[in-house]
Amino acid sequence: MRLSGNMRAFYSDQFVLPLPPGHRFPMTKYRLLRNQLSAEIPGVHLEAAPAASDGELALVHTPSYIQAVANGMLSEAQQKEIGFPWTPAMVERSRRSTGATVMAARTALFGGQGLSANLAGGTHHAYADRGSGFCVFNDAAVATRLMQAEWGRKHKQPLKVAIIDLDVHQGNGTARIFERDAQVFTLSMHGARNFPFDKETSDLDIELPDGCDDTTYLEALEQALAELDDRFQPGLVIYLAGADPHEGDRLGRLSLSFDGLEARDRRVFDWAWAKRIPLAFSMAGGYGKEMTDTVQAQVNTYRVAYAYWRRWQNLHKDSNKPMEIHP
Repeated sequence: MRLSGNMRAFYSDQFVLPLPPGHRFPMTKYRLLRNQLSAEIPGVHLEAAPAASDGELALVHTPSYIQAVANGMLSEAQQKEIGFPWTPAMVERSRRSTGATVMAARTALFGGQGLSANLAGGTHHAYADRGSGFCVFNDAAVATRLMQAEWGRKHKQPLKVAIIDLDVHQGNGTARIFERDAQVFTLSMHGARNFPFDKETSDLDIELPDGCDDTTYLEALEQALAELDDRFQPGLVIYLAGADPHEGDRLGRLSLSFDGLEARDRRVFDWAWAKRIPLAFSMAGGYGKEMTDTVQAQVNTYRVAYAYWRRWQNLHKDSNKPMEIHP
């Protein structure tokens, strides 16, 4: 497939959950992010995400759970654990958010782009058989399974995937889903004393103290990437670029500055670029005391990403030649 003139990113903010007054989930951040990206980074081409199908979701989630979500059969306890009341809009948004990560991964891996994004996603608390912590379906897990299947059909060999989760909360659902899968490496860097309080075991867990600053965080990230290097050679990276380690986050408990978050993003993109590993990223958490802070942190991630996307473009300046990525 030929390279397009813009970095592709997929959104699902047109599907808004009707939440009760005072609900702490910041639903408005997704539309604010899309609007700000349109204004500030015109080189990012924003596309409405398709909905993930039942068959795609079933690569990770149990059929009974998929049907319970789709048909409004979740119990009150299940809805409470997710944190959202069931509505048809919840179902559609969850499918679309998952579909956005699927499309980002497919674009990065097969679309000749090397890098692509989801304006939402990062729903890493969802398990195979239940949702949790504002997460209904696990978008990174579904995208991983689907890309492995598509890669296997095309290339007749397995695809190794590294999920680099830098949301401030542990990716507990993702860790459980892939706990016995040698083809997937789960790395989670998160607050030691933050949700979830009963944590799972990732392939690599880095626990951070409350108040962790830029220097401490970046040193820990460097060590984590070095260990990932030693233990695993992925052909695709899915990166959860949470804004919630920011010092202004209501739920984060860490103390990263905007500069620290940008340095974090730059290090992850640089790590993947140096190895020419296609990368898809999602926004994951962000609960700023000021919503403008969360959106700005996310726009900064896109600004860094766009610079690396241009590097992929420059590898194949001759538009008459298709770009084939071989992780």
